Amino acid sequence: MKRIDVIATTISGSIADWKKIERIVPLFAEQGYRDIRLHEVDSHSAAREAACAALKDGGRIPISAGGSGTFRAVLEGCIESGVEPAGIRLGFLRKGSADLIGKVLDMPDEIESAIRVFAESITADRYLPADILRASSPAGDEGARHFIGYGGAELFGRIPYYTENRYTKYYKGILSQFFGDLGPFMTGTALALIERLVKAPARRKTRWRILADGQSAAEDAFQAIMLVNGYLGPDLPYSKEPLGSGEFYCYGLRNIGASKLISQIKHARDGSIMDDPDRWGLVPVVAKSRLELIPDHDKPFSVNVDGGTFVARKSMLFERIGQIPLIKK
Repeated sequence: MKRIDVIATTISGSIADWKKIERIVPLFAEQGYRDIRLHEVDSHSAAREAACAALKDGGRIPISAGGSGTFRAVLEGCIESGVEPAGIRLGFLRKGSADLIGKVLDMPDEIESAIRVFAESITADRYLPADILRASSPAGDEGARHFIGYGGAELFGRIPYYTENRYTKYYKGILSQFFGDLGPFMTGTALALIERLVKAPARRKTRWRILADGQSAAEDAFQAIMLVNGYLGPDLPYSKEPLGSGEFYCYGLRNIGASKLISQIKHARDGSIMDDPDRWGLVPVVAKSRLELIPDHDKPFSVNVDGGTFVARKSMLFERIGQIPLIKK
């Protein structure tokens, strides 16, 4: 029977999600899987290290039990291990906020159903190929990060400040309990939006250049810039292409005035902005291998990399570097 390594963050998702960890091993045993190695961690860095160690020790089926931050950390661990991604089957056990990829993979939120689906899918080797994106800032101080889901700058780059601070994990759990998976994300969006509106009168507009595959694709002052790696479900309905399409997508939300920002965000949130992009200042860009965001200043700026903050300088580069199979229903 195949070995499975479950890397679980102890505090992520709703209060009900916190209780899922203790049931993972017994539920897999009920499905006939006995070699289940549970790695409980309390940080994303620890999740990355646990995933890396598990693969170096011979594991090939790492399952992330947490939200998007945990999943990104486990993906990083897979890459750091040096194991060829094609030989890995990466799973997403939904136990966190804004677990968009878990939903795209049709993974149930209810723990008994989720473990049953994992057991059946692992046995049948059902998976979805997903492109891996690398995020880096050539002039910055941070090392490269790898992710699959989404990213962003300007307003979207500020959201993780309110959602990923370690001390917010507890209020995120309460928000998720009452308002669902997107409760923390929408709260972070609202706080970032309020901050933007308060500072708007004194804030200098940044002009951005967006390069796709080395060619100039857009240049303007944007209130928000969002990047998606394909279809991420109805909560981020900005592409109908699968995660392994060989393309990724960037959307700039032009600065058409602070008075229009709330309406822009509302239409961006429900996807209706795609029906009338010119009216709401939406500028779409498609890239196959690399996309670069370049502001008209040299100051550090915050970039959202799959729900985490990345501090860039002078430019931000996203590159498609390969694929990894994701376990699906």
